[in-house]
Amino acid sequence: MNTVVVTGGSAGIGLAIADRFARSGWQVAILARDEARLAAAKAMLERRGTKVLAIAADVADVGKVNEAAAKVITELGGIDAWVNNAMSTVVAKADKITPEEYLRVTETTYLSQVYGTLAALRHMRERRRGAIIQVSSGLAIRSAPLQAAYCGAKAAVGGFTDSLRSELIADNCPVTLSTIYLPAVNTPQPGWARNRTGHEQVIPDPLFDPRLCAEAVYSAVLDPQREVWVGRSTLMMTLAQAIAPSFADRKAAGMIGQQQGRPMPPREGNLDAPVPGPASIDGDSKERTLGTRHEFITSRHLDLLKVGAVGGLLLAGALARRVLSAGRPRRLDRW
Repeated sequence: MNTVVVTGGSAGIGLAIADRFARSGWQVAILARDEARLAAAKAMLERRGTKVLAIAADVADVGKVNEAAAKVITELGGIDAWVNNAMSTVVAKADKITPEEYLRVTETTYLSQVYGTLAALRHMRERRRGAIIQVSSGLAIRSAPLQAAYCGAKAAVGGFTDSLRSELIADNCPVTLSTIYLPAVNTPQPGWARNRTGHEQVIPDPLFDPRLCAEAVYSAVLDPQREVWVGRSTLMMTLAQAIAPSFADRKAAGMIGQQQGRPMPPREGNLDAPVPGPASIDGDSKERTLGTRHEFITSRHLDLLKVGAVGGLLLAGALARRVLSAGRPRRLDRW
């Protein structure tokens, strides 16, 4: 029986991912800090009729990650897929975030993915099979204001993953690496995050269903892709950053006010320790969230689009040259 490990698996996107694999008969191991929420998530997943292992661990601690991997191998027989999903953030202007907060966000959002990847890879290299999934964000490509620590950490994930992928290719290692870029998603996280702005965080529309993100992760394990972009807004952010980054900067600057809701006192949130909350997939947004249809594009699809676009440009260029040359008078010495 196949086994998947999901970090940050007790709520939100992580729980949606774990549930997607459980529904397909996979054994599931979930890692998170809050033991009460872990127990509730475990009970929810076990109703799918599969074996579930819940491990209380702070994934910013490399020793705890390695211990968790060893426990999964011992109790569930191996690791076929590892999903690095855990994260944290501080909602504040960059100069209002302390060095300690930058360090903590980097540890939980970037280094946790490094530790999880290496722990899984040691096991998968020996078996010569396995899939490692990095859950990233459109904000890793097109950064947003009030999220400097998070955006920087997510961007680092891409650099690490691309470097490692090249090494695996050079070693002829069949373990696959996929990065999933997510849009704004309706999860409990905004209500748990540390916030120093003095206002509630407003996640800009469109908000997507966490189960769509889980579907993208599941598909990347079954049919490995280099990258997957979930939701049209993520693709639009990627294109804006590639085509007109200065315009994207100004657009993001104008959205600062839109991302701040009702006044609230500073909130410590779950950066250093978990906060109480249910094992819930969905957040409390009252806005309509988009459904679970397969609204994501893979790197394979994007490569085809690029080939088509380049082909179209070459054809247009050839036609333009033909039209221009047809209108020029010919010299007699070239006949």
